[in-house]
Amino acid sequence: MNPCVRFAPSPTGQLHIGGARTALFNYLFARKNSGKFLVRIEDTDLERSKQEYTDQICESMTWLGLMWDDDLVYQSKRTGGYKKAILALLESGNAYRCFASKDELEKIRDKTGSYSYSGLWRDRSEED
Repeated sequence: MNPCVRFAPSPTGQLHIGGARTALFNYLFARKNSGKFLVRIEDTDLERSKQEYTDQICESMTWLGLMWDDDLVYQSKRTGGYKKAILALLESGNAYRCFASKDELEKIRDKTGSYSYSGLWRDRSEED
């Protein structure tokens, strides 16, 4: 079986050395194993994501010789599929909605020292 690996930069700034290193490792792994190397643009941070950064990231990768094997995938254009998957998980009982406020989540984080979630809403509804 041939692997399919991806590099998923956020277009909130220029490609930095750490991102280039990750892309290089994934690219080399795909090539060594007759796999595919894909690029998925993590443009879900609508306030900070900019097309100019996407263009710069792609230009830098091309300059480095890290050519991807398929069209760029933009996360922001795939929300319809994600919504369908979320609804299926909710309907099957394999996921639940969380109605905690940002303040409640911050309090949990401050108390536990991490971003782990306590499952507070697992067996509750929005009316609770």
